Amino acid sequence: MAGRECFHCKQWVEEGEAHDCWTTTESALTKDLSVDLREAWERLRETAAAFGEQRIYASHNSIMFSRSSCYFFVRPKKSFLEVCVFLPRALKAPQVRRAEPSSKVKFYNLIQIRHRDEVETPITDWLREAYDFAGAPPPKAAPKKATKKTVKKKATAAKARKSKRT
Repeated sequence: MAGRECFHCKQWVEEGEAHDCWTTTESALTKDLSVDLREAWERLRETAAAFGEQRIYASHNSIMFSRSSCYFFVRPKKSFLEVCVFLPRALKAPQVRRAEPSSKVKFYNLIQIRHRDEVETPITDWLREAYDFAGAPPPKAAPKKATKKTVKKKATAAKARKSKRT
């Protein structure tokens, strides 16, 4: 029989058969959660969905919340929900397990949630801040300082333009 073994999931795929092992859903990622974690997940999702227009989708092992870019995601684990919030600053609070830069303007902040009651201030405030930050226009870069080389190039270009006019 003609076919191939999927590189990712190691499943045998017959020739011409559709196969997409990366396709997943929110329900597939949350189906095995305990009652406490399921309630926490539902509250987290409702809170974020109430912020406004956004895209909520499952990707590999995470559920992403995105405006123009992802502003936070949730990785359901056996004993907690791992929430990664993207903010313009590193958070310093007991709820935050880790905070590291993820780009020049963003930090990722990892939070573990184990119960529905944890989905309240300050976590909901951070999620709202991340939602607003994701919808804001990108910060303008600071103007570059003129170096001797750029000053010389500009002077040469101006001199060339002047000589063309005459």
